Amino acid sequence: MSDTPAPDAPVVAPPSMFSDCGDKPCPEPVLASATPEQAAALTDGVRMRQNPAEWAFVRLSKLIEDYEKGLDKDEEIAARIVGLPGDGVMQIEDVGFWGPDFIMFLGRNNEGKPVRLIQHYAQINVLLDARKKPEEREAKRIGFQLSELVEKTNPK
Repeated sequence: MSDTPAPDAPVVAPPSMFSDCGDKPCPEPVLASATPEQAAALTDGVRMRQNPAEWAFVRLSKLIEDYEKGLDKDEEIAARIVGLPGDGVMQIEDVGFWGPDFIMFLGRNNEGKPVRLIQHYAQINVLLDARKKPEEREAKRIGFQLSELVEKTNPK
């Protein structure tokens, strides 16, 4: 029996990868159209992190989860990324980081082949987009998974 995970298994970071900024709360996003309640919901229970890639990942996770709330049952999250071939769209299946500086997006291209985008946290620009899911399965939601990982590693 092999210790190698299946190719489609989610990547799970060990708690030792995460840094602790103690009780320093997450600053709320500033959006003219957001109510104070909406801004507070994005940061509920989130604490700042010293590792810049981890800190970018934590906030990106919350933004993905919030975006997915507006998708219908036949849509799932995708990203339009400058520099990707074709229409520049990849279906996002997982997001992670490798501190102190990389953010990783794992997913599939338009042909269904696995793709992995590795970006420096200081250069991340991602347009979240909706994509029709394949007919044979339910739409995937990754925001909840990402939020669970953030919660497990949240400094108290």
